[in-house]
Amino acid sequence: MSEKKSTRRELLRPLHLLGIALAAGVFAAVVTLVSTGAFTARVNNAIASGTYQGLTPVGLGLVVGGGAFIVTLLIMSMLILAVDPREYQEKTLDRPVLFDEESDGTPSSDAKSQGSAGAEPSAS
Repeated sequence: MSEKKSTRRELLRPLHLLGIALAAGVFAAVVTLVSTGAFTARVNNAIASGTYQGLTPVGLGLVVGGGAFIVTLLIMSMLILAVDPREYQEKTLDRPVLFDEESDGTPSSDAKSQGSAGAEPSAS
């Protein structure tokens, strides 16, 4: 019995997902920092003198960036669970993976005949 060894690409796939999620989190944190004025003298002086009320821009940026990291990682992992990669490993794909094979993205004849709920049938 010969077991197939995992390729380097298969082993690094989780690292790629973490990298994409990290990039999304850093982007969200930077946008939050810029939009809250974290780099302005007025905000920095208020923080230094202790008159700034509420969460500091850096703290808010960390919260938003961490939330974006977690949400991005969760969404990507759920999307990966939707498809079995072994099923499509050796095939050349010319259509989206999650579409039905017989329809290839076009509505089926059943969907055309049923129409949308509440719509009146057209008089042809």
